[in-house]
Amino acid sequence: MENKILIIEDNIDIRESTAEILGLAGYQVLAAENGKIGVELAQKELPNLIICDIMMPELDGYGVLYLLGKNPETAAIPFIFLTAKAERVDMRKGMEMGADDYLTKPFDDMELLNAVESRLKKSQQQKDFYSKGLQKLDDFATIMDGNKVLEKLIASKKVRNVKKGQIIYYEGDGTQGIYLLLNGKIKITKLSEDGREFLTGIYHEDEYFGLHDALVGTTHTESAAALEDSAICLLHKDQVDEILNKYPALAMQFIHLLSASLQQKEEQLVQLAYHSVRKRMAETIIRISEINQNHHFKISRDDLAAMAGMATETVSRTLSDFKEEKLIEKKGSEIQIINLDKLQKMKN
Repeated sequence: MENKILIIEDNIDIRESTAEILGLAGYQVLAAENGKIGVELAQKELPNLIICDIMMPELDGYGVLYLLGKNPETAAIPFIFLTAKAERVDMRKGMEMGADDYLTKPFDDMELLNAVESRLKKSQQQKDFYSKGLQKLDDFATIMDGNKVLEKLIASKKVRNVKKGQIIYYEGDGTQGIYLLLNGKIKITKLSEDGREFLTGIYHEDEYFGLHDALVGTTHTESAAALEDSAICLLHKDQVDEILNKYPALAMQFIHLLSASLQQKEEQLVQLAYHSVRKRMAETIIRISEINQNHHFKISRDDLAAMAGMATETVSRTLSDFKEEKLIEKKGSEIQIINLDKLQKMKN
């Protein structure tokens, strides 16, 4: 069955030329001249992909994305923004709201087709992402036979792709729910009163983050950003609360995950309070290798400093000492542990 694509664009020339290109490529094309009509068409036709201009009369592209995101039937449809502005603030706002990609006008035929094909391919892979990334939650469900509830929750979710360096949420933002990392790496940071950044955690594939804020508070106590290109999905707070209230066994599993996270933060605080610079750096390197499950990993000097709780200049000097002592090998942002035993037995 051919893929159905909805174009929402107020400029008739761009709308018709885009529709013509996609039609020649074998897609079934629907068109709307403003955001209001576009939302109505999307809810009625449920297209496989939506291409939407940002600046439009009656309802702009941000409003379209917001309204479609509130409807479970349209929330998971891949969404590409069209913008005449090359300003990063517009692109970032759209991506943070949940858009999957953007095209800057004017664009050529191949840019359009490549973006469409890429998004449709990722959408097709979405079920694989969920079956893999939600395996932990599904394992919990077998304890209390909550498969039907989970299936309903999964069906309404959308994979969100975030670029390296992109902020997922800031400290102080209102919490939306629990995030599941499907692939990539996410770092969690907290700012001190004097503005220094402290890295409190790094998350990998199949791990949940934002647990404490979603289950305990109403605002984020930390910030989250992508360490590399990543794919995440959001389990909304009200949905999570409903499931946890119904199924205590599942709630207990989340409590276990939350407890492990809190224990890790307590260990970091002990290191900051009582350990020397050399011992803190050794333990930070070991912890990062355990997170990556590899003695050879990449991490920036700033992130390493934030995780160890020290100045970047101190990090550089300490790493140079470790390299001279043949404890590690370092090249750029790559670190390889050479002598794990000595790092573990580093004197305080």
